[in-house]
Amino acid sequence: MSDIDALLRDLGAIRTIVDRAQVKLRSRDFYWYSPILKKRLKDVTAELVVLPASEAELVETLRACHARRVPVTPRGAGTGNYGQAMPLRGGVVLDLSLLTSARLIEHGLVRAAAGAKLSDIDQQARAEAGLEMRMHPSTWRTATIGGFICGGSGGVGSATWGGLRDRGNVTGLRLLTMEKHPRALELRGDDVQKAIHAYGTTGIVTEVEMPLATAHAWVDFVVGFEDFAAAARFGHVLTGQDALLKKLVTPIAAPIPQLYFRPMKDLVPAGHAIVLAMIAPQATQAFEALLAGWRATILYRGDRAGASALPPIYEFSWNHTTLQALKVDRTITYDQVLYPAPGHLDRVARLYRDLGSDVMHHLEFVRFDGQVGCFGLPLIRFTDAARLAAIDAGFAAEGCPTYNPHAFTLEEGGMKKVDPVQLAFKRETDPDGLLNPGKMIAFERPDYDGAAAQSHLFPAARADVR
Repeated sequence: MSDIDALLRDLGAIRTIVDRAQVKLRSRDFYWYSPILKKRLKDVTAELVVLPASEAELVETLRACHARRVPVTPRGAGTGNYGQAMPLRGGVVLDLSLLTSARLIEHGLVRAAAGAKLSDIDQQARAEAGLEMRMHPSTWRTATIGGFICGGSGGVGSATWGGLRDRGNVTGLRLLTMEKHPRALELRGDDVQKAIHAYGTTGIVTEVEMPLATAHAWVDFVVGFEDFAAAARFGHVLTGQDALLKKLVTPIAAPIPQLYFRPMKDLVPAGHAIVLAMIAPQATQAFEALLAGWRATILYRGDRAGASALPPIYEFSWNHTTLQALKVDRTITYDQVLYPAPGHLDRVARLYRDLGSDVMHHLEFVRFDGQVGCFGLPLIRFTDAARLAAIDAGFAAEGCPTYNPHAFTLEEGGMKKVDPVQLAFKRETDPDGLLNPGKMIAFERPDYDGAAAQSHLFPAARADVR
């Protein structure tokens, strides 16, 4: 156990939380999406929560924790799904929710403190310049920009803009090192990859700089298809229509909407698959013209009378698809899959045919380095870990890598294997391993060799791309 009383004295007037119930609450994220993590991490808790109100207080917090050798785990809104923000070794949860400033700068960029909510950034950008975030997770209402960068990979908007690791989607990061005298570093260009999706293990991100896009009053569509293969093909074609402004392309197989989307209970016919789409108002006629060539029916259009019956359509997509199902059935869990292009539609069709009825398919179409591709986030009726392993083996047999959402380390799950660039950067910025310890295997086990199994999502993340 850490000497928390001594640390509290060192921190002085910096805001802290010591109440055990509140500390435990802020030591959690959405790890319970996974029944395996729910069991493994149920007793994880910090000893103290610290809420710095400025970068100066943050520097003092890191200095004090380093001096006392107290582990520090950063936290945004706690909306991650893999235990990213859970303190495996106790110590301090560093809650950055008080760091909320955001300002627009030239060339359509936003510079925001790590604790700024994505929804607040969007509202400010719309009001000041008619702009919005290029992409956001399905937890847009509550997620912070720092949490998104450090724990996410993409989301709503990736159908046009790709993922966070695509060059140009994050233009700058400011972070603090975990040393006797914490340093402030500014990362630009490919150096931003050292902190993106690193769970805060390589430094405490204090500010994020990202480009914005023209804001639109996006129109939500739910389109019905008689079979999932057709829905998937349409998703691919729609994503490839570069002149048709879109923000979301999400094919979902039956019986997901019928069983688990309560607000759509009377909307989607039995056995039908759906495609969720967010289309710019000026592109709706083009969208309907494209759709006219398909055996499909518009079941819902958000700008028509009665549209208030549904929540925003993105709250049925990405990780919210699983959340909607968990509201109905607590035994549901999920997986994360990449269907490599080309040939991704064939892989989708074969896996839809061959995997059992306990695997219910859900796709998210995205741009990968300029090409159309798709993720799978299938819902799974959980029985045991052996069945999950068998499902992963089925995906692997089709050449589809899975990114294990039932593991809390970067190498075992998340979105990649060993990242030598991030590993080297952690050795520089956190030489004593006090930042979110237990999340980067290769740092604590120098003999760990995962290099041969690298599976980076975006070319910009690979050390061999120059």
